[in-house]
Amino acid sequence: MKSFLKYTFATICGLFIFSLLSCLLCLICFVGMAAAGSSSPVVKENSVFVLKLDGAIQERAEAGSPLDMLMSSSDMSVMGLDDIIASIGKAKTHPDIKGIYLEGGLSTFDSPATAQQLRDALKDFKKSGKWIYAYADHYTQAAYYVASVADSIGLNQTGMIELKGIGGKREFMKGLYDKIGVRYQAVRVGKYKSAVEGVIRQDMSPENREQTTAYQQGIWQHMLKDMAASRKKLTAEQLDKLVSDSILAFAAPADYLKSGLIDMLAYPEAVSAAVKSKLGVDDDDDINQLLLSDMIALPAQEEEHGDEVAVYYAYGEIIDEATSLFATEHSIIGKETVNDLNELAKDDHVKAVVIRVNSPGGSAVASEQIAHAIANLKAKKPVVISMGGLAASGGYMMSAYGNYIFAEPTTITGSIGIFGLVPNVAELVTDKLGVTFDGTKTNRYTDFEENLVLSKDNAEEIRFMQTYVDRGYETFLKIVADGRKMSRDQVHEIAQGRVWLATDAKPIKLVDQIGSLNDAVKKAAELAKIEEYHSKSYPAPAPWYEQLMDMDKKRNTYLDSELREVLGGFYQPVVDARRDMQRNRLQARLPYQLNF
Repeated sequence: MKSFLKYTFATICGLFIFSLLSCLLCLICFVGMAAAGSSSPVVKENSVFVLKLDGAIQERAEAGSPLDMLMSSSDMSVMGLDDIIASIGKAKTHPDIKGIYLEGGLSTFDSPATAQQLRDALKDFKKSGKWIYAYADHYTQAAYYVASVADSIGLNQTGMIELKGIGGKREFMKGLYDKIGVRYQAVRVGKYKSAVEGVIRQDMSPENREQTTAYQQGIWQHMLKDMAASRKKLTAEQLDKLVSDSILAFAAPADYLKSGLIDMLAYPEAVSAAVKSKLGVDDDDDINQLLLSDMIALPAQEEEHGDEVAVYYAYGEIIDEATSLFATEHSIIGKETVNDLNELAKDDHVKAVVIRVNSPGGSAVASEQIAHAIANLKAKKPVVISMGGLAASGGYMMSAYGNYIFAEPTTITGSIGIFGLVPNVAELVTDKLGVTFDGTKTNRYTDFEENLVLSKDNAEEIRFMQTYVDRGYETFLKIVADGRKMSRDQVHEIAQGRVWLATDAKPIKLVDQIGSLNDAVKKAAELAKIEEYHSKSYPAPAPWYEQLMDMDKKRNTYLDSELREVLGGFYQPVVDARRDMQRNRLQARLPYQLNF
């Protein structure tokens, strides 16, 4: 027995020491990776910035832990537009970086404005006299739009270009719900507020068709104009005709070359030889490459100086509180955003604030609270709004109080309207399944929520809900009227839930100027009357060690990836249905998820 206890104790001690050493080794590894990630790369003479257009590009990338970076199979699978544009700026001014090589063409963009801003940054890069080459096996439409700014566009001998215009179909579920006995009750203000149409109609309303056609045509014409200006061999009209006359994705690669869409049909080694020739190096020499991760780690050549202009990123759907929803998209959380803005108001080092808005809207209550916080911030220092791909509905509500509003040419904005949507399952549950309900109550409307969902006779409850929505709409109108210095009736005339392209929103005073985030920062400094300034991004990302321990996020990311794989095309409807169950009753959101 004594020997048994001795060996058992020795085993436990050994396991403890082994675990301790393992933890210590892991800690050393993580610290080493963190240090390696933060170290500045060496930029050799005759270097090329290789920007891989193969990942998802969104407003701002979530900072990952060293473990995430180690496990990633590509340079950066999700890339932040802010990181890419900053990296292009560094490449423009660095004397040893001679050009940019755009590799691949399968990137996805969260909006046309995101693609346009990347393209504009590349176009500005060329003003330095440096070159841009592009090559891919397959170009999606957005990736080709970005790559069209290049001096030379290459395509694999068996490659494809997916230029097809802008449009698509939305599912209308009323027919299905009629069959199973579910009736959606829509309460809304604004004839253009079409968010509810997918469940109460079997086709698009004339008003929705009108607004959708307008902004799709506006975005497409903007893209055609940009691509034609860069390619020079094609006018916008000729390019539009090419897309209209055939399915370009199925065209022979030689036809792309003949039409002027590309400059060369080649395999990668030929493109590599062309880049080496441009650099003036021998065929046997390697090309000094810098990836996006290298460029992010590369310190800016200009040091921070002067006063601070804060750039606060607000992107994603607007929600009241953090949710346990399995989808992992970034959200604007009402309470957290209000707290952040209040802190910026109190920070004496911050002389002006630019709020970068990229949101389809969401909770009307959270949107109003954020708008109130921006009004308080504006009372202490200048606030300039910079709209990204989307600044609509609740996204516009939170923008209206800014001193000045900038938007990108292809920003989707407006959608000033409110709606509520409640499913009624009385026919399904009672008529088809035979379930009946009975009970007692102390007041007339004690069970109003149950009646909305389970009773066929709920006209009184719907009337109250309509009053609630009308009140929310009037609040929305007042915020816009006060912020934009317009009358209530002037706002109502251009509101009613209508979605506007930024170039159309400017003449009706919903935005002040078409311009970039940099333009917004300059304007904020001007309003603050400061000559020397630097910008700083907020909110700051969580430290990598906190993200490493964020098990909820990792679990949600895992569940999200598994659901995407299992559900395929049904993934988005399932996620949307789950979101609807957790959303605030009063919504200020775009008609539907815009997919370009």
